[in-house]
Parts: sequence; structure tokens; C-alpha cells
Amino acid sequence: MKKLLVFAGASFLLTGCSVNYGGYPIRNPYPTRNSGSSSANVESEYNELMKTYKPETTDVLNDLLNEDPSSPKTSISIENQSRCNMVLTISGNNFFKKIPITAGKMGYTMLPRNQNYRLSGMVCNSSYQSTKFITSSYSIKLSN
Repeated sequence: MKKLLVFAGASFLLTGCSVNYGGYPIRNPYPTRNSGSSSANVESEYNELMKTYKPETTDVLNDLLNEDPSSPKTSISIENQSRCNMVLTISGNNFFKKIPITAGKMGYTMLPRNQNYRLSGMVCNSSYQSTKFITSSYSIKLSN
């Protein structure tokens, strides 16, 4: 009886251990986020986007000053009131755009109206995420 208890205890202990003898490495199926480098990643992405980004200043100003409800497009403007540069991602039905926004400045673009959009970005290591149904010109202010 004593041998049976020792055997059962040893079996229980061995089955609870996971040993990998020369097989494939065990990997975590869920990626982990390194929070220490998120601001560096945003700054790097911001710098890359600034090289090629062309703001739609004329179209946005025309929309703001002469809004035409029959127009298929409308404007969105984002005021970055933080001390950090940011990249705002706007995604919707057949629409995707990343807007680099300098600290203390505004970013803007034109987009199709009457659609749901997901807005997301990092503002000084704080995550911003929102879903908005945009029907006419829309403005937001972000700060840290």
C-alpha cells in the first residue's frame, strides 16, 4: 500500500511537469507588448509618415467653410494638445488612413460621410480608441 502511494505521488508529480527534450521551443501564442518602447515606436512611425504625408488642407478648409450636405465626403480634424507627437489611425468601410500629428498642432483629412470609423492612437503612452459615426465635419481634441 505504501509503495502504491509513493508510485501514485511520483506519477502525479511527473505528469504535472512539462519537459521539452530537444523538441520545438514552447512559445507563448499571445504576443506581449513591451510598454517601455511604445513611445519610441510611435515616434519612429511618426517620423516615417512625415516623410510622405500630404495634408488635404484645401479640401478640409472648403468643407469647414462651405459644408455641403450633398457632398459624399466630409472632414475630420484632430487637435493634439499633448506634448508628444502622435499617429492617429482612422479605419472604416473601404477607408484606412494614418495621420501624423505634431505635439500642440492639428491633423485633418477628408473621409466618406455617413459611416462608422474606428479612431485609435497613442498619446504620450496613453491609448486612445473610439468608434464614431461621422455624418458631417467632426473635430476632437486629445491631450495627455
